[in-house]
Amino acid sequence: MDSLSGFVVFNRVAETRSFVAASQSLGISASAVGKRVARLESRLGVRLFHRSTRSITLTAEGTMFLERSRRILAEIEATEQELSQASETPRGRLRVSMPQVTRLVMPALAEFMALYPQVELDLDFSDRMVDIVGEGFDVVMRGGQPVDSRLSAKFLGHFQHRLVASPEYLRERGTPLHPRDLAAHTCLHYRFPSNGKLETWPLRQEHPEQAYDIPISMVCNHVETRVCFALNHRGITCLPDFNVGRELGNGSLVSVLDDFMERRGSFYLLWPSGRQMPPKLRVFIDFMLARVFNRTGS
Repeated sequence: MDSLSGFVVFNRVAETRSFVAASQSLGISASAVGKRVARLESRLGVRLFHRSTRSITLTAEGTMFLERSRRILAEIEATEQELSQASETPRGRLRVSMPQVTRLVMPALAEFMALYPQVELDLDFSDRMVDIVGEGFDVVMRGGQPVDSRLSAKFLGHFQHRLVASPEYLRERGTPLHPRDLAAHTCLHYRFPSNGKLETWPLRQEHPEQAYDIPISMVCNHVETRVCFALNHRGITCLPDFNVGRELGNGSLVSVLDDFMERRGSFYLLWPSGRQMPPKLRVFIDFMLARVFNRTGS
């Protein structure tokens, strides 16, 4: 078993080219990763990696060992999947990465846990573009059209951006009838944590070369903060409709400039292709496809 553990650690280091990244995906410390690689090298009597302060690369022996160990681990994984599928009970750890769209997915995730108690959900909420294969995720939810040929994809659903504010704010400041009117309003913006850029409000422009003057009155990287500020009459903000479905339904927020909003977003589920799909992944994908957008605004 110690040898098998060394194979797994070695493969993850070879894929990520980093002891730290390998440790994060395996859930162990970087020092433990280093020790297992060192023990493996000692047992084999060869050096598997060239190490420097800036990079880790495979030696010639390491490249040969990687090819063999991948075949061994693939056989083990295939055997495990066959045994798991024979039982027909979805079980085991499922690593999932999702953007910070908790209102959209939380009800479905909670229901999934109740229906499949033997599946251990390991959830990572982040807007960064994770390396699904390199970081060891089973499935991710991401916006936009998939472009990675290594991944299989299923369309999850569309959403629409809305400019929203409270009725009280609009009574005091007036309702904008054209995007030009936003120049006289308090506007609450979102900054992407991954790159520090402000999200662009998807307003149709009469002259593409002439951008609208949209004041930057507040900036944050948290959706619920902007919902809270809008509910407390602090200004107008741009949000996906699933984040404010409840508020739009009960009238605590209203949308403005709907006729000028032109971009519709989409979400996909992505997972590594070329592998036999284990039951835990199959039921998760089917469940999310059936539930998530039926829950919009709940």
